[in-house]
Amino acid sequence: MSRDPALSSAGGPAPPAADPAPAAAATAEAPPAAILRQMIAVLETERQALAALDAEALTEAARVKEGLCGALAPLAVEALDPETRGLAETARRLNEINRRVRNLLAANVASRLAALAGVGDGVQGGATGPVTYGPGAPAPIRPQTPR
Repeated sequence: MSRDPALSSAGGPAPPAADPAPAAAATAEAPPAAILRQMIAVLETERQALAALDAEALTEAARVKEGLCGALAPLAVEALDPETRGLAETARRLNEINRRVRNLLAANVASRLAALAGVGDGVQGGATGPVTYGPGAPAPIRPQTPR
């Protein structure tokens, strides 16, 4: 599937892609709040790339996130002011949202591939374990009551 990089998924002009390389290079001397703002911007870009299924943008976002994490690694949590901690929490939430979206996309792909391959029932990766409910399920075990 080929797409024009100048167009968004809605058909209109795509937002200009930020070049994260200069920003990532400048993180060594940047204050923690500035690094976290960059991380938040990259996470938002990653979410857009997930929505557009843009593998190239996802790869670039992962590369930049790795560099930003490297810049954040030496920081001590105790040294962060409340604003910076708030930015860190925002970045954590955005990363969690993106992780969930990635997992949903992966589960959807696995389910479709399993259905095409005729494996399982095509639900959640085609699980083929024992049937718990439904026509193929064993009769329930009823507890014995003393007489």
